[in-house]
Amino acid sequence: MKSIFVSLAVVAVALVVMIVAQAWQPIPAAIAAESNPPSVEAFTTTPSGLRYFDVKVGTGAAPTQGQQVKVHYTGWLNDGTTLTNGTKFDSSRDRNREFAFTLGVKQVIAGWDEGVAGMKVGGQRILVIPAELGYGARGAGGVIPPNATLVFDVELRGVS
Repeated sequence: MKSIFVSLAVVAVALVVMIVAQAWQPIPAAIAAESNPPSVEAFTTTPSGLRYFDVKVGTGAAPTQGQQVKVHYTGWLNDGTTLTNGTKFDSSRDRNREFAFTLGVKQVIAGWDEGVAGMKVGGQRILVIPAELGYGARGAGGVIPPNATLVFDVELRGVS
């Protein structure tokens, strides 16, 4: 019986690796076009080390701690060459399903809580999240390696 569970676990891990490998793509040209990438100077750096760049400033409500927010996002592993280069590992847009979480209560990585807090509905922001505000030395699920810098393109779609 134990060998059946081990076999199933191995198959499950293999499937996850295959799915993730197929989903990995470079950061889209709209964000990281070599002809017009956001410069390092264009990003705001917070005291915690989070960097962000507003692609579009929203005109709707700004969320406060404890409110539920709905976002669309795409996430990449930063490759270290520039702030916005990397390989895609996840996207709510690919699933056509918004992601909802309660802001400021540690339901998400610290970089998300901090980076989304300053947005308004309708806004789109690039977050460059250092490992300390992401998954740190532990990484996440074999998809995000230890000490990875993460890049997210986040669009705030709603606040309630």
